[in-house]
Amino acid sequence: MEKNKVITDCKVLIIGGSAGSLEVLMKIFPRLESITSFAIVIVLHRKNSEDNLLEELFMLKTEIPVKEVEDKTPLKPGFIYIAPSDYHLLFEKNELLSLDISEKINYSRPSIDVSFESAAEVYQKSLVGILLSGANSDGTDGLNAIKSFGGTIVIQKPENSKIPFMPQNAIKNTSPDYILDENEIFELISTINSK
Repeated sequence: MEKNKVITDCKVLIIGGSAGSLEVLMKIFPRLESITSFAIVIVLHRKNSEDNLLEELFMLKTEIPVKEVEDKTPLKPGFIYIAPSDYHLLFEKNELLSLDISEKINYSRPSIDVSFESAAEVYQKSLVGILLSGANSDGTDGLNAIKSFGGTIVIQKPENSKIPFMPQNAIKNTSPDYILDENEIFELISTINSK
């Protein structure tokens, strides 16, 4: 594991999680002041519904502007984007986010794997992927895709995860650059592109 690797050329930070991951994000995002040189994209397993409660919650908890994703939403640095329920979130080469309603992957739509793999193809070494708490194996294949394209992969420490199965599975089946608790994840995000 490359403990001292400094992330200096990140364009997109993508975060995936399921059960127990929202609590982690609610501890990290109020502490983040701004992200001027990269975008954050969040892909959480969530109930199928039309509401935008998750987006509203993030808007209340962070100073960073939160954008609701619709099909063909431009992806710009300085913003947080949240995958809507019941759609797979895809990345296009022209810096657009698109939505897809193909079948569920790992019982989920949005699927973390689908979004991670799509982002990896577009952003390659300029992508950082973080996988948080959860109860199934979604995210592991996506992390491997990010790694294969030269990106950086981060996994929440299982012992600090509310539901450790997802991080445990990813650690066992990938080669993570970092295995971090929530405070260390905050510190990592705070230092991206800082040098």
